[in-house]
Amino acid sequence: MGLFLKFFLILLLLSAVPVAYIIHYETSERATHAYEYHSNGWFRECAKWDDLNSRFVVSFFEGGLGVVPVQEDHFVLEEIQVVKNVGFGRNSSLGLVLDRPRNRVVVVVADVLGNKYSAVVAYDLSTWDQIFLTQLSGPEGEKAFADDVTVDPEGNAYITDTKGNKIWKVNVNGEFLYSIKSPLFTPKEWYRNLVGLNGIVHHPNGYLLVVHTLSGNLFKIDTKNGDHEVKLVKINGSSLTFGDGLELLSPTKLVVAGNPSRLVESLDDWETGSVLGKFRGDMHRLVTAATVKDGKVYLNHLAGMGYPKRKHVLVEAVFSS
Repeated sequence: MGLFLKFFLILLLLSAVPVAYIIHYETSERATHAYEYHSNGWFRECAKWDDLNSRFVVSFFEGGLGVVPVQEDHFVLEEIQVVKNVGFGRNSSLGLVLDRPRNRVVVVVADVLGNKYSAVVAYDLSTWDQIFLTQLSGPEGEKAFADDVTVDPEGNAYITDTKGNKIWKVNVNGEFLYSIKSPLFTPKEWYRNLVGLNGIVHHPNGYLLVVHTLSGNLFKIDTKNGDHEVKLVKINGSSLTFGDGLELLSPTKLVVAGNPSRLVESLDDWETGSVLGKFRGDMHRLVTAATVKDGKVYLNHLAGMGYPKRKHVLVEAVFSS
């Protein structure tokens, strides 16, 4: 989701919610478990659980990456910055995915303020050395905005373009291969294309699942046969509008992070799906991504609160109908 839209949504939410309510919510005990951590930045776009190293890896909206080591006996955790800004000048680090077989993290970066480029970058999870940096769009006037990323078992990365409604594919070495396009990705209504393809995951059965934020459409894209057939997943009796990051809880259950977040189930290999439950999280902080730790879903929230250090939260989602 782009910078200006997120700022607009934050302002909208803050203007709609009384300050007293925010203070009350921030000082009250939460209904579900949460990991809180201190940071020097206001915005954290994405967080993923790194089980081998007992830490969350988080992306900085102002650019860079950090880790939050989990010590269960600590009430508030501390963020450690491991990567600073990535080239191209000003940039935001957005969606990320852990590529465990290759011990690396793959991250989307974009020039949010100037919208001059989109790129994807990979770092070693042990040394934080940069493995590759691939520019996907440049200052030629192309309407593009890289937002989220997933990887397949071979290490190919798929990056959503939320402005141009396409998916870039780069190989395991970061070399650009091609873009996946489909008329289905672009709704008829112009306003639904202000925020398009967004969250993306690779399913173990060999296809991508991708959500379109403002239409609420969920797409299934075959990656096994080379033709990349695109199908619209029919969500029975519900919508995934405002869906942001995606995370598979199991092969049959998908978490769609957003405001609200939803748990979606499919019993026919994602030809159709049904919403099992919803969870609202901290609405005033704006949910942007989900991750799974020890079988539990935790929601990343964009906005931090507090001064001089900001406190961010990863809230356990307990879905209810």
